[in-house]
Amino acid sequence: MIDPQHKYCPKCKDEYRAEIVICAHCEVELLTGAAMLERQRAGLMKRAVRKGDLREDDELVSVRRGPLAEMRAYEQVLKREGIGTMLAGDDKSCGKNCCPSNFDLLVRREEAPEAVQLIAAEIRRTAPLDGPGGSHHDAVFHDEAAVTVCPACGHSFPPAPECPDCGLCFG
Repeated sequence: MIDPQHKYCPKCKDEYRAEIVICAHCEVELLTGAAMLERQRAGLMKRAVRKGDLREDDELVSVRRGPLAEMRAYEQVLKREGIGTMLAGDDKSCGKNCCPSNFDLLVRREEAPEAVQLIAAEIRRTAPLDGPGGSHHDAVFHDEAAVTVCPACGHSFPPAPECPDCGLCFG
C-alpha cells in the first residue's frame, strides 16, 4: 500500500520518510507517494491495452536469445506485464533437454521495445553487481599479485585457477 505522505524509490520500491531525498541503496531521487500512485495507474492502463496471448497473424520478433531456463525466466517477467510470448528453439534443439541449444524469446513487433526494457530492468534487478556492495565489479584478476580480488563475488585470495568462494574459473 502506497502512502501519499511518504516517499518511494522508483527502482527498489523502498519506502522512506517524507524528508528523505535519495534512496540509500539505489542512490536515485525518491518519488512522492502521489507520484508512485500515478505511475501505478499508468502501468495498469498500459497493461489493460496490451493484447495478451499471441495469435497466428501476429508479427513476431526476437527480443532475447539464450538458454531455455534463462528465457523462461524472462518470459514470466513479460507475461506478468501482459505481453504475449513464444519460445523458439534453434536447429540444435532436440526437445529432450540433452542438447546444448539456444532459444529465442519472441514477442509482437509493436511490444518489442517495452519487452526489451522490461528484460533489461530484470537483469539490472537480479545482477549481483548492480546492488549495494558491488564495488568489486571493476576488479581484475592478476595471477602474479600476492592477493587478488574476484570480479564476480569480491572475495580476496592468493592467485589460484578459480575463486575459492564462488568458483569463477580464471583459466
